[in-house]
This record gives sequence, structure tokens and C-alpha cells, in this order.
Amino acid sequence: HAMDLANGSMAIFNRAIRWIERVGNYLPHPFFLFIILIGVLFVLSFILHLTGLQTTVTTFDPETDRQVVDTVSVVNLFDREIFQNLITNFVKTFIYFAPVGLVTVMIIGVGLAEQTGFFSALIRLIVRKTPPAFVTYVLSVLSICANIASDAGIVIAPAIGAAVFLALGRHPIAGVCTGYVSVYGGYSANILVAGTDVALAGITESAIRFMNVDVPVHPLMNWYVMMGSTFLLATVVTLVTEKVIVPLLGEYDPPDEYRLKNAHESLSLDRAEKRGLLIAAIAIVLYVVIVLFMAVPEDGLLRNDEGGLLPKSPLISGIIFILFVFFFIVGVSYGFGSGSIKSTHEIPQMMAKGLSGVAGFLVVCIPAAVFIDLFHKSNLTTIIAIEGANLFKAIDIGMIPTLLLFALLCAVLNIFITSGLTQWLITAPIFVPLFYNLGLSPAITQMAFRIGDSTTNIISPISAYLPMLLGLLEKYRNKDQKIGIGSAISLMLPYSLAALIFWTLFLGLWLFLGLDPGPGVSILVDSESP
Repeated sequence: HAMDLANGSMAIFNRAIRWIERVGNYLPHPFFLFIILIGVLFVLSFILHLTGLQTTVTTFDPETDRQVVDTVSVVNLFDREIFQNLITNFVKTFIYFAPVGLVTVMIIGVGLAEQTGFFSALIRLIVRKTPPAFVTYVLSVLSICANIASDAGIVIAPAIGAAVFLALGRHPIAGVCTGYVSVYGGYSANILVAGTDVALAGITESAIRFMNVDVPVHPLMNWYVMMGSTFLLATVVTLVTEKVIVPLLGEYDPPDEYRLKNAHESLSLDRAEKRGLLIAAIAIVLYVVIVLFMAVPEDGLLRNDEGGLLPKSPLISGIIFILFVFFFIVGVSYGFGSGSIKSTHEIPQMMAKGLSGVAGFLVVCIPAAVFIDLFHKSNLTTIIAIEGANLFKAIDIGMIPTLLLFALLCAVLNIFITSGLTQWLITAPIFVPLFYNLGLSPAITQMAFRIGDSTTNIISPISAYLPMLLGLLEKYRNKDQKIGIGSAISLMLPYSLAALIFWTLFLGLWLFLGLDPGPGVSILVDSESP
């Protein structure tokens, strides 16, 4: 009877996976998705304009020291002037779209370091020096931080995870799961500031640009939470791997024995790689000393006119430049030290190769920039924000439950819209202003999105990285074991559920304690503790 129940449950699970896969396959590419949304927005603005939909906005006029009540109505986007501006300012709309410049510059710098082999060598060095009892946890922390290399990190982490577990005589699929879940399921977390921080902050900045409010938005605004999340997620991944996945997999029974030998070789570093890491370490220390020299003294170049660093200063506002130079120095020093760069002519070529990873995002940004611009011009952003805030106030479920429900909504949407940047491009113009009217800062709204968006990456059957995961599982399967989408997602499901539960609880605790999510930002717009 128990076996029948188990078989029935698996049948329901497999049908659910197939249904999600079919629905996801019907969704258009994000480029065309935004074009469709633009068309819907035009029609919707026309209809709502005819209905006379409007709301009242109460503002404060400092010159008269009085409150001013304005009426905001839906603007018909078919208006002659708006339509002409769309055509004449098309290029400007794209160029001034905040994520475009931020992401491009960041990826060029990180791409150089990744092309030289720096990240792979660093991870292998640390893993080899780690005591076996702590390998799973350290591997998870390193894999989470590997997302700084974007797509390359998602490829590197599970492959190294398999090699690490094989070298220890353990089932390599457990290592694949540890690396894959950490780097992809914990995609938003990191000890360092990653490209994801830059891209999401750019989208958030675009979402509030038309609100005429002065709130800090920068790539560091989720940094405190992300650092804490790194160690939390590594703990969750380690427990699930050791207590659930390893017992489930059992003993490793490979089709042949050559893999064990290759595993030891794949983790080794040659003399050139060690020399490159040493030279890179020296360069990093020198660079950090220079940055500290400009940031620590009260009259330092990276401090503001008042001698401070927060909430705004050249250090915070110029973090992209500082990070770009950091990764450029890391890439060049490691490259020449290891021999992966033999001529200065190769440096621009490697930087150009790094851009290939962001090309798809830049293409999507063309219609996305137009959509967000038109969404604000239609006044729908303002109306949804005010009326939505009034609805939430009437329901009165509290700040913490509201944000946790938003995180859960993002987790569900992410199963079907696997690109986190695409989903945030759609949801940010709606929820950032909405939660701002509830008194919540853009930083914490973005934080709630990141948690929900990351945790379900690994269970989406339409993920672009699922074929890679299937390939690694097939490579390291036991004799006579069959691998399919269902088996891959069933391995990922315990991680996804555990991460979603504990990461949302972590967010709830952070909100309850009223801690700042990052430098110079707070949970509430008025900087008061909840």
C-alpha cells in the first residue's frame, strides 16, 4: 500500500513537471515578451483613459508649507506627442536605461578575470586546502560566490563539485548537486559585489526615476543581507546534501574506474597557475591598500564633502569603477603570471569575449527600456502604487507578511520566467513604487524579490542550465541508472524547498530586527526601525 502511494505521488509529481515544462515552452523569448507587453500597455492605456480611471496624490510643498492634492489620470499612449517622442527618443531611451551601462562595464571587467582562468584556479586551490570534514560547506560557499562570474560560474561550480567528491571517494552526483544548487539556487547571494547586484540596482533605479523621490539606490544596497545569506545558504545546502542527498544516492558504482584518477588530476594546479594566483594576490593587496588610503582619511578622495562615506560618497557612487579596476587588475596580474595572457593585445580580446555573456541581456533591454518608460508615462505606475498601497493598508497584514508573500510570488513566477533580470524588469515598475507608498525602501523590495527569484531556479524544467545538469548527472550516474528531467528536479526539490523556507525566515528575522540591508540604506523610507 505504501509503495502504491509512493508511485501515485511520483506520477502526480511527474505530471506537474511536464505541465510546467509545456507552459514554459509556450512563453515567448523575453525580447518578444516585452514587445507583447508594450502592445498590451498601449491598448490598456487607451481603454482606461476612456473610463476616466484616476487617483489622488498628496504631496508636500516646502515653499508654501502645505499639502498639495493632485489628481492623476491614465494617459492614453496613442497620444500624438507621446508617440512622436517614442520614435525620436528611441535610442536615447535605450542608452539612458540604467542597467545597460552598469552591466556592460561590470561584465567586461569580470569577464577578463574569468577568461584568464582565475576563478577556476582559486576555487580549486581553496578546496584542495580544506579538511575533508568541511569540504561540502566550503564548496558551497565558494560555489555561491562563483556566481560573480555569471554563466561561467554556473558551469564551473558543479563540475568542480563532482571532481571534489570523486577525489574524496564519495558519490560525485552529490558534489554536482552541491555546486549547482549553491551557484544557481543561491544566485543572488555573494560575499562580494557581483554583476547581479549591479544589474538589479540599475533596474530598480529605472523603476523609481520617474517618482521624483530622493532615495539611495546603488549596487551595495543589499550587500549586508547578501553576505549573511551566503553563509546561511551554504549551511542549508550542506545539511541537505549530507542528510538527504548522500543517503539517497548510496554508494557510487561507476561504469568504469578511470574517472577517479581523472578527478585527482582535475583538481590539481600546475606551477603556472600557482604563480598566477600569487601575483594576483599581491596585486589585490596593493589595490586594496590604495583604495583604503583614499577612503579612510577624513579628507580622502573617496569621501563626500562632509568627510563621510554614507549614504552618498564617491566610494558608493563610484563602486562600479572601483570594481571594474579591481577585476581588471586581477585578470591582468593572474593572466601574465600564469601565462594565460602572453601579450597585451590579448587583453582587449578577452574583455570583448566577456561581453558575449551580456549580449542577450542587452538585446532584451531594448524593448524593456521602452516598456518601463511608457509604463511611467501612462501614469499606471502611480495609480497602481497608490491604490495598491491603500489596499494593503486596508488588509493590514503587516510589513513582514507582505514582503514574504511578495517573495513567494516571485518564486512561483520564476518557475516560468527563469531569467531573474527579465522578471525584475517586469515586476520592479509595479512593486517598487507600490511598496514605497507603504513606507518600504526600494532596497528591501529588491531584496525580497531576490530571495524568491533565486530559490526556484533549480527546479524549473525550462531552465537554460537544465541540459548541463542532465549532462553531468548522466556522466556520473551509477551502472544501469536512468537519468531524466524528473530525476534531476527530484534531486533539486529538497534544496529548493529548504532554501525557500530558511531564506524567507532569514529575511523575516532581518526585517524584525530592523537591520539595514546595505550601506546607506534602511528598511523603511523614513529610516525608522519597524
